[in-house]
Parts: sequence; structure tokens; C-alpha cells
Amino acid sequence: MIKNYLKIAFRNLWKRKGFSVINIIGLAIGLATCLLIMLFVLDELSYDRFNKKADRIYRVDGDIKFGGNHFILAVAPDPMGPTLKKDFPQVEQYVRFRSNGGFLVKKGNENVQENNVVYADSTLFDVFTLPMVDGNAATALQQPNTVVITETVARKYFNTPNAAGKTFIINNRHNYTVTGVIKDIPSRSHFNFDFFVSMASLEESRKNNWVSNNFNTYIVLREEADPKKLEAQFDALVEKYVGPQVKALMSIDMDEFKKSGNYQRVLLTPLTSIHLHSNKVAELGANSSIQYVYIFSAIAFFILLIACVNFMNLSTARSANRAREVGVRKVLGSLKNNLVKQFLTESILISCIALVVALALVAAMLPYFNQLAAKDIKLNLLANPWLLPGLLLLVLITGLLAGSYPAFYLSSFKPIQVIKGKLAAGFKTSRLRSGLVVFQFAISIILIIATIVIYKQLHFIQSHKPGFNRQQVMVIHNSTPLGNKVKAFREEIVKLPGVDNATISGYLPTNSWRNDNPVFADPTLDQRRAVSMQTWDVDEQYIPTLGMEMVAGRNFSKDFPTDSSGIIINEAALRLLGFTDPIGKPLYFMRDLNNKDDVSTLHIIGVIKDFNFNSMRQQVTPLALMLDAHNGNIAVRINSADIHQLVAQIARKYKTMAPAEPFNYSFMDDDFNNLYRTEQRMGVIAVSFSSLAILIACLGLFGLAAYAAEQRTKEIGIRKVLGATVSHITAMLSKDFLRLVVIAAVIAFPVAWWFMHSWLQDFAYRTDISWWVFIMAGIMAALIAVVTVSFQTIKAAISNPVKSLRTE
Repeated sequence: MIKNYLKIAFRNLWKRKGFSVINIIGLAIGLATCLLIMLFVLDELSYDRFNKKADRIYRVDGDIKFGGNHFILAVAPDPMGPTLKKDFPQVEQYVRFRSNGGFLVKKGNENVQENNVVYADSTLFDVFTLPMVDGNAATALQQPNTVVITETVARKYFNTPNAAGKTFIINNRHNYTVTGVIKDIPSRSHFNFDFFVSMASLEESRKNNWVSNNFNTYIVLREEADPKKLEAQFDALVEKYVGPQVKALMSIDMDEFKKSGNYQRVLLTPLTSIHLHSNKVAELGANSSIQYVYIFSAIAFFILLIACVNFMNLSTARSANRAREVGVRKVLGSLKNNLVKQFLTESILISCIALVVALALVAAMLPYFNQLAAKDIKLNLLANPWLLPGLLLLVLITGLLAGSYPAFYLSSFKPIQVIKGKLAAGFKTSRLRSGLVVFQFAISIILIIATIVIYKQLHFIQSHKPGFNRQQVMVIHNSTPLGNKVKAFREEIVKLPGVDNATISGYLPTNSWRNDNPVFADPTLDQRRAVSMQTWDVDEQYIPTLGMEMVAGRNFSKDFPTDSSGIIINEAALRLLGFTDPIGKPLYFMRDLNNKDDVSTLHIIGVIKDFNFNSMRQQVTPLALMLDAHNGNIAVRINSADIHQLVAQIARKYKTMAPAEPFNYSFMDDDFNNLYRTEQRMGVIAVSFSSLAILIACLGLFGLAAYAAEQRTKEIGIRKVLGATVSHITAMLSKDFLRLVVIAAVIAFPVAWWFMHSWLQDFAYRTDISWWVFIMAGIMAALIAVVTVSFQTIKAAISNPVKSLRTE
């Protein structure tokens, strides 16, 4: 029986080749897109799961409100890890990371800048699964001045992975011994370091400072431990360890600290949740968002649904063509159950053929998709045991979903009516078919609106004035190798034609986050008048070079020797301090949080307009600029038609003063855009998948238009004989489809607005969802429908009426 079903199914496919191709292509694109998104989603969900203890590893985070600011941090105080292991039996082990920022490594006669560097405890290998290639994991990071490197780094510097015992010269003055070589960290890790320097080399790790948060701290819980119960005990931990240091610094206990609206809480974030659920301050790298997993999963589902709807529509639209077949079969004794099986066999066969085409499409598209999404996804049916059964299940579901309605619809025909020719068919006879077309275009319109809003937000971010001019600014990273020549280097480069200005600073708006410090408005260090703010060391040229705007007071100047104790604050700091006339007002700055007596008295000389120095997902926070820049970054304002030549001239000046050092630079607008690289990638992917969804909908519309025109052939012939024009007939055939597009738009607009409004809430600075977005989406959908339908309608309208009427 099955052999007979297959034979008839192949025969019908071959008999109606045109519409079989449309069905197969539509399902193939739908399956290919669904498979690509499925691979992407599974890749996103698999982050950090290569660790054997992944389900028991948690990162210790901080939720802090102080001085008018609220921070949720991915870092903790230096004693947090050791204390948790000591005080809580549920904690099996801990490890801390302290970002290094990079260092210079000697290679031959040259230095190489390495940025993927971190300090790590010797317990690193007790927590994370990082297979050792050479060395002893148990002792690798126990001693000061030791380092564990990846296999790639070992080959880069020593031409062999067996590099244990070899030595690095770091920053031209420190010797570090390689005590271990590990395999390269998998790409599906939320951190990706090349150098793990022993924590024993870092004095800061032993300061027992509970009021400064700089260490990414991870713990492994014992098998029976409950993380929620453990987290509930952390308030007492804060009281016990943070409380005394707060009292020593601010002369208040934790109760008074809390009464002022301040707090410090400790949170646990599961390791496997970090990549998709954590966007905290001081992350070890840029994470993704679970929102994109939901969005793309929904797109995959709807694309496949649209492809199935196409199949249903085309199958039922051509019901008249198969009605006599059904009637004859029923007269000859065929049961409805047998007919259903026959039609489902056809749909599953089409799905199987579509799967083969889809796999070929995915194999061809995957390299481009990986490049677009910055992934390393592979389609390997043998390496992924779930993939083949999953695909077969997907094909079965697709075949049954696509073929179910046509199968039951066609098998329900009454043989007497069919044979007498009384069966009505066509586009206008099925409300369900019209509803399916509305559904297709509603989804398409939602995707069009989503794509426009995503790109509108990205454009807003890129064109939004952040309060400084990031265009034409070259950033020379790490001026430390220049030593005391850094100011002379600045004087040399500002003489070059095409250089407008240059500044030396410890921090730039496009750098990563740094710690806040308490600044007090009262000499008694009354915490009720404290403001938590970032403090940046800059020189006199910082504000003019970066095009910042003063709103009160003046900039730093060499003409005022007292500016060494001057400070410039931003508007956010001014609002929290509450000064109506801030110029000349003193502020008290604790330079060492462990030493209450190390307080500097500064006076405000100016107020700068707020500028964005965090992601635009966050509001501008208080900031102070201080005149104390000896090294760090050099920002150069360029005004040259030949930027490459100017960069080469600056590089030569640098090499003259630091011949063995690498010249590393970037442009500030590129650094700014890198903050939103994930959004940009996701935007392009969303556009690509949305375009595929619209293409599939167009394929179905094309087929429906062909059948609608075919079933009204005689009507068209009569109208032409009576004088109807081609444009009149085209409009007549198109209006039914346009009516459905209008209905789809009415449904899609509020749904799209709700989804995109929710997405935009993640940004502190965001575009609006303008009315023209909906108008444009509606017009685009209508144009797509008209263009798709027009090919068939014009073809029908220009056909010879004699041919359509000759049988009458």
C-alpha cells in the first residue's frame, strides 16, 4: 500500500511540476532557515557547558547603591572568594580573576602587545575544565611570577606546545615562568584569555578590602548545596565583613548606611546563565541576550509556519484539479482514511525532498552565516547525535502540518457532486485560505517593522551626539613605554600638518568600566553628602581635543598653578551634589579606601556637559576630571585628507622614541561602534531572516495568484470581449489580495508596536517608534503583494480571450 502511495505521489509531483517546485522551494527555504536558526540558538545555549562542573559553578556578583548611583556588578571584593570557602561549607572551591588590561611580551628584539591577560588563583583548574597540554595543573599558578598560557600562544612564542619551564620577559622588566600550557579555550566560553598570571603576583589580591570591587569571583557549590539558601545568608556576610570597614571609613554603622537609602548585596549568577542573562558592569567580555534567542526562535517558527501555510493554500486552491480524482477513487470504493494517507504521503514526500535541498542550502550558507554572526557553527550530522533525529522529526511535523488540512479537505469531497461538476473551487471560496494569507502577511509586516525599528535604533546610536566628538580621533593605546618622553611625543605630533590637537589621559569615553570612588561634599566625610563617581586623570587639552562642552566655569589651564587641586565635574555629579553655584566649592576625595586619613581637598573649577562614557543602555553617571595625566592613552584630533600617511608619520615619531615597542592604535568612532557590535550583527541577521520570510510568503502568493487567475479565465475572456482593459482586469484580480494585506496590517501594527517597545526599554537612550514606520511597512507589504501578484494577473489579462472561450 505504501509503495502505491509513493508511486502516485511521485506521479502527481511530476504532473504538476511548476507548483511542486514552488512547494519544494518554499519548504526548503523554510527548513534551511529554521535549521540555521536552530544551530544558532543551540550554540548560544551551549555557552560554558564544556565545564564538567558547569551546573554547580556560580559567579559572585554585587548589587550596590551608594552616593546616588546604583550598580549591578560582575565583580566582588578581593577577600570574597576565600571568605566564602572558609565560612560556608556549601562552597567547595573558588577562583578569582582580576583583569590585567594587557602587557608587552618580548619576542626577539620586539615587544608584542597582548591584551587577553588575566590574573587567576591557583584553584583555576579545580573550578573550570581547561585541559592541560604541558605542566601540572595542581601547582601551575601557586608561585609568584608564573603564568599559564594557551597552546596557540605557546606555538606563537616558542614554536611548540611543550613550553613549561620557558620564560617570558614582560614589560621589559619582569621575568615570568611558564608553568603550564592549556588547550585553547572553546569559543563557547564567556571568557577567552591567552595568559593566566598567578594571583600570587598581585599584591591587590591580599589587601582584604571589602569596599572595593575588582575581582570576578566564581565558586563551585557542593552537590547537595542550594544556591538560593546560600544567597539568603549573604546579608549577614555583608554585615560581618563590609560593615566594620564602612564604619572605619565613614564613621557610621550599616544600619545608618541603609537608612540613607544605600545598600550592598551579594548575588549568585549561574555560570550557564552568564552569556545570555548577564549584562552587568565589569563583565569579562561582551555577552549576548536571551532576547535574541527568543526573537530568532520565533522567526524560525513563523518562517516554517509560513512555508507550511503556502503548501496548504496551494494544495487546497488546486482542489478542483484533483476533485475528479477523489470522486473516482471514492466511487471505486476508496475509504476516506486511505485518501488522507495518500495526501499525507505526498506532503511528507515533498518535505523529505525539501529537506535534502535545505541541507544543501545550509551547507552553502553556513560559512557566510558564521562570518555574519561571528560564530564557528558546523553542520555535522555524525558529531551531533541529536541533529539527524531532530531533522527527521522536523520533516515529519512539517509534512503532517502542511498536509493535514489539504488531506482532510480533499478527502471530504462528495463523489456525486464532484462527478457532476458541482464543486466550487478557487481563491474566493475558502475563508480559511484567506485567513492563512492574512496570517502570512501579518507575520511579514511584523518582521518588516521589527527590522526598521532595529536599524532605526542602531542609526540613532551611531548618529546620536554623545557629548563629545568621536569622529577623526586616533587613539594611541598605552603610552607607558614612552616613559618621561610622553609629553615630548605629544609636542612632536601636534606639530605635524593635519594634527589639530592631542591629549594624554588615563581614561577615554570608549574604554571599559572602572571603579567609582566616594567623593564627599563635607570635610567630616559625611556619607549622606557623598557622591559615588568615576575620576579620570586628564591633561589641559582633554576637553578641547575631544570637543566637549563646558556649561559653567573653565577648563584646566597652565596659567593657573592651583589647578593641580582643581576638579571638573559633569552635570550628573552636579545634580547629586545639589550645588546651585558649584564653582570654587570644595570636594574631598579619598585616594585610598583603606586609609581614612589619605584625603585630598579639591575645588571645583568647572562643570562639563554630560557625555556618554558607558553603553547607551545606561544613563550617564557622575564623573570628575582631575589634572594628573602622565601616561595612559593619547588621543589625537586629526584633520587630514590623507589619514594613512599621517598615521605613518605618527608611527615613525613613536618608533623614534620607543623603537622596540609596538605601535597600537585605533579610531575612536570604531571603538564606540564596537560597544554595539552585537546589536549590529543581530540587526543584519534579523534583516536576512525577515527577507527570507517575505520571500517564502511571496512564493505562496505567486502560486495562489496563478490559480486565482486560472479559475477566472473564462470570466476574464468575457470581460475582454466586452471591452475591459488590461489595467482594469489586473486591478480586479489584485484587489482581493490587497484587501487581505490591509487586514493583515491592522492585526500586525499593535503586535509589532508592543514587541519593539519592549525591546527598546533595554536602552537608556532610544529612538521612538514613529508613525511612518507602520505606514512604510504597510506600503512595502502592499507593494510586495502587488508585484508578486501582477506577474500572474497581467499574464492572464493579456491572454487571448478566444482561447479561454473556445470551449463555450
